[in-house]
Amino acid sequence: MNTLSFKPQLFSTLKNYNRKTFMSDLMAGVIVGIVALPLAIAFGIASGVTPEKGIITAIVAGFLISLLGGSKVQIGGPTGAFIIIIYGIIQQYGLEGLTIATLMAGVFLVLFGLLKLGTIIKYIPYPIVVGFTSGIAVTIFTTQIKDLFGLSIESVPSDFIEKWGCYLSHFDSADLWCSVIGIVSVIIIALTPKFSKKIPGSLVAIIITTIAALLLKNYCGIDSIETIGDRFDVVSAIPEMQMPALSWETVKSLVAPAMTIAVLGAIESLLSATVADGTIGDHHDSNTELIAQGVANLASPLFGGIPATGAIARTMTNINNGGRTPLAGIIHAVVLLLIFLFFMPLAKYIPMACLAGVLVIVSYGMCGWRSFLALMKNPKSDVTVLIITFLLTIIFDLTVAIEVGLIIACLLFMKRMSETTDVKVIMDEISEESDIIKGNLEHITIPKGVEVYEINGPYFFGAGNRFEEIMASFGDRPKVRIIRMRKVPFVDSTGIHNLTNLCAMSKNEGITIVLSGVCEKVHAQLEKAQFYDLVGQKNICSHINLALERAKEILAEDK
Repeated sequence: MNTLSFKPQLFSTLKNYNRKTFMSDLMAGVIVGIVALPLAIAFGIASGVTPEKGIITAIVAGFLISLLGGSKVQIGGPTGAFIIIIYGIIQQYGLEGLTIATLMAGVFLVLFGLLKLGTIIKYIPYPIVVGFTSGIAVTIFTTQIKDLFGLSIESVPSDFIEKWGCYLSHFDSADLWCSVIGIVSVIIIALTPKFSKKIPGSLVAIIITTIAALLLKNYCGIDSIETIGDRFDVVSAIPEMQMPALSWETVKSLVAPAMTIAVLGAIESLLSATVADGTIGDHHDSNTELIAQGVANLASPLFGGIPATGAIARTMTNINNGGRTPLAGIIHAVVLLLIFLFFMPLAKYIPMACLAGVLVIVSYGMCGWRSFLALMKNPKSDVTVLIITFLLTIIFDLTVAIEVGLIIACLLFMKRMSETTDVKVIMDEISEESDIIKGNLEHITIPKGVEVYEINGPYFFGAGNRFEEIMASFGDRPKVRIIRMRKVPFVDSTGIHNLTNLCAMSKNEGITIVLSGVCEKVHAQLEKAQFYDLVGQKNICSHINLALERAKEILAEDK
């Protein structure tokens, strides 16, 4: 298994496990399980599925992510980031399409881990992560306005701008009691941490508003407060495992959304694990974590669940309450299972406005407005990626936002890399930096008919074009061109191609190319590409002095 880089943390942590650690994990697991309950219900409903599907996801995926994961404290389950993607897939492909897309995402995640892409995914540009996270937060907030204020709208438009237009035109239909329940829920969740760090504000809000709604209905005759039971048939039994009917056409059409789920799940889970590492002073195994996330997303949909990933808020709750091994995450899943089996029928009395309040707080926590404003002070290229990703997320969808954001980031990366490579021409004298540092200011004179070019940085696409631009600016053609490559750490295939074209053109013009100071790595790449057959072994020199001597020999031969 070592060759696959699959090393679940659970088995290594159990080697020195003791009663004290178990008690800490037990307490943390119970608290996280209670915290996860209202979130799982809210995420399930907001995603367009039934509340029990959210809890089933937290149970199945949460158990497997802790059992097989590469982080000691990661808590997995449904998250707010997936709400918009899931809702969109259901609208277009139905529940069966969501199941297939989640299974495909699970396969992609396992492949990411097996191909050891964990470390690469963590380096996706920060502006992209902040852009689509903030965009998701705004979109989640937007989807909750109807339930938060009890608006009478039969069908809410899917388009972001049309949705707000619809809300504004129907705001006069807002229900007073739903609005009170929703706003009070937001206040309770926001204020609870000031009084208690361990009791989840969302649970407090659900208990208080559910009791209030029951009292208002039974003793005051107010029945306008919609509850989960009014909208869904609440079931408290684990469904039988079912495999969806697969067809090649369906699989092809779901590749893009499945890849979006996989990439977003990978980013969020590894980001959560990295944040956790900094808190507990540990280091997670990225590739093992991705494989575990993949297995969880393969198992969850078979029981009717939705996509899952590492959840930062629940992971930090686990850490803050003493969880230090994956057993805490397993206990959290068991606690959720017990609640689901024995107390799920009570969920039907929870007001929809309260769950909307829970998601309003979730969206506020996700928006990262401080990070957003801080990035606005960065270079224009970062700001451009941030704004474009953000706007694409809220106006179009997350799939488009991630695809376009990554393309822009790659283009900007290539631009920046090309700018790090400097090409300059030396016409008369060379001053060696090492000699100047030693106090020896002797200069090396360049013979007439010789031009010296120095490349400083990686040699690839941009450097070749710069060569052509510099050479075109000189009227007289030299007999010899010396290319100093002592500061070239690597050369790619594009660079080799450009260098080959340069040498071929120079040869046609009667100009000899001499290379100077090629490092071992670049030398091996050029030799493998048979570049030296074109230049000639005599014209490959280890130092500028030898290159100038070779240039003098060539000049003498031409006389």
